[in-house]
Formats: sequence, C-alpha cells, structure tokens
Amino acid sequence: MSDIKKELIFGIILAAGSSKRLGRPKSLVNIGDDKLINYIVKRLKKNNVEALIVTRSEIFSDIQESIEDARIIVNENPEAGRTGTLQVGLNYLKSEIMEKFKVLVVPVDRPGFSDSTLLQLISYDETICPMKNGKGGHPLMISESDIRKITSQKPNVPLRDIIEPNKFEVLDPYLHINIDTEEDVTILDSILNI
Repeated sequence: MSDIKKELIFGIILAAGSSKRLGRPKSLVNIGDDKLINYIVKRLKKNNVEALIVTRSEIFSDIQESIEDARIIVNENPEAGRTGTLQVGLNYLKSEIMEKFKVLVVPVDRPGFSDSTLLQLISYDETICPMKNGKGGHPLMISESDIRKITSQKPNVPLRDIIEPNKFEVLDPYLHINIDTEEDVTILDSILNI
C-alpha cells in the first residue's frame, strides 16, 4: 500500500444561468428518476471528483433538495456571466481549501462526457478539454496558472478570451449535447447511460 495522499479534485458545476431558452432551470430537469444536477454530482463522485455547485439564489433550495452530497454556493451576480460564476467557485475553493487541488469546470447543460473522458481529464495538470471531430467540449481541466488568470479578470470576459486549452480527441458520441430545448432534454433522457 502507498502512503501517497489522494489528490483533491473539484468539479465546479456551473448552474447559475437563467435558462431563458429552456424556460426552466436546466439543473432541475428530470433525467430518468433523477434531477440533472444530481446525475452530474453522482458521476463526478463515482470518479473521485468532489462537486461544488455554483448557482443562483432563486434555485438554491431546490438544488439543495435535489442532490445527495455536494457543496453549494450562490453567485450573487449571475447576470455578469459564466466566467463570473466560475470565479465565485474558484475564489471559494481558494479560501476554503488549505491544500493543493485541481479544478474541472462542468457546465450543468453539457453532461455528454463519458467516464473514460473524465478519468483522462483528471490525470492532467494542464488546461485541457475533450474534443470530438475537431471541436472542443466539456468538462474543462484548468491549470493552476490559468486559475490565477481567470480570477484576475472581469466576470463578463468570456473564458475563451482568457485561456486556451489543449485538446484531446474522444469518442464520446454525445460530447456536444447542450441542454437548451425540451428536445435536448428528451434526447439526454433517452441516452442516460452515456
């Protein structure tokens, strides 16, 4: 047996969007017998990734009731943008976790990654994301230096303007699914075993 300490890996689940296109909170859509947010939390946990959910105050209690085991915090200004939501999560981890950790960015509306892709991602120390057919996807692993870059920017600056991830090709057939419409929810529900 090894005395090597297991590395802390957090998945910051971005769940503070307004869900205008879908018309209801994406994190609370039903996927099988579960809510999408809990489905993602369980998948992260199964792969030894601690979930940190960053959401908006209006759905905080609904998310809290929907999950089994995760930290939840509120972005008080979610309209500032997705980078701002990520910054809230990163700043929370920097202030609360007193040891080295790694960070995955997991948008709640991009759950099409496989467990094998997740395991490959968490093996890296660089900023990297999966890619299918030449197009990058999620989740996104962020390096320590890029965490500093992200937290030093204004919350409305798009992440793509701050960092440039390396990419690796994956076979995940649903990597690019984006939960924006009721049809997307139906498709995701039908492919639950991704």
